[in-house]
Amino acid sequence: MCTHVSRPCASHGLPGAVIGAQCVAAGPSRRKELVPGPGLGLGEQTLETGTEGLRTEAPAHLWRPGLPRSAKIIGCQVQREPPNSTQRYTRWLNQLEPGQLLTQAFTSHGPTVPMPTWFCSRAWFSHVGPFDEGGRGVPEDLLFFYEHLRKGGGVVRVDRSLLMYRYHPAAATHAVLETTIWTLRVRFLEEQALPRWATFTIWNAGRQGRRLYRSLTAESRRKVVAFCDVDENKIQKGFYCHEESQERPKPRVPVLHFRAARPPFVICVKLDLTGGAVEDNLRSLHLREGRDFLHFS
Repeated sequence: MCTHVSRPCASHGLPGAVIGAQCVAAGPSRRKELVPGPGLGLGEQTLETGTEGLRTEAPAHLWRPGLPRSAKIIGCQVQREPPNSTQRYTRWLNQLEPGQLLTQAFTSHGPTVPMPTWFCSRAWFSHVGPFDEGGRGVPEDLLFFYEHLRKGGGVVRVDRSLLMYRYHPAAATHAVLETTIWTLRVRFLEEQALPRWATFTIWNAGRQGRRLYRSLTAESRRKVVAFCDVDENKIQKGFYCHEESQERPKPRVPVLHFRAARPPFVICVKLDLTGGAVEDNLRSLHLREGRDFLHFS
């Protein structure tokens, strides 16, 4: 793992520009290299076997005058290499609206701006804390991003493609187990979103929706008033029974058509996979993201 370190850059006249690199292990590199120094900002460029690169003009755009910096992670759009790799993920990164940089932090995609593009103030980095040093299999970017949000941090994306982001099968991200990510996401959802709602509906009576229900704490499960779906077979059955529950009688949660269900919703259906059907159904309800629904898949 090669981590580019932030130091003052005279050519741009900006503190925090990305220059130089040192090949070291991922977690320890961030503790040792991203420490407070003379400059005001930190830039993180993570290169796995030399496969990513910020364009030379990136620091100037990421730190352009007028951007609020104090408690924000600033990132940018990316260009994938090969161009057809992780197309859904790349579209998601590049097309999120400004408000969705916060509201879609619960999805399986992870941070709403990718870590190789991150810039933040040195003071804010020190406040959030160092990267996790657990090593291979630890999603240090997601852990840091969640802690950043817990402490009230914001997210800004510069709408220019300033990173060539190469996909390769040996990337360290593939060592992180899906179950590890899932557990972190569920706990973050319970901590940051569900306390605001007295009750909620899980949108998807299929495998992902039921998995989320079973993964919730008993307190959070009691808030689930229904599942909703478009599948007539699931709707006609009428309910989902939590067979693994120790409660007696076992909880039975109604399964409704999405038009008969009431918000707020936790959406457990992947976007950009159904030819726009899910998105159209959601838009037809005239709901507000973040208040009336959140995406989890």
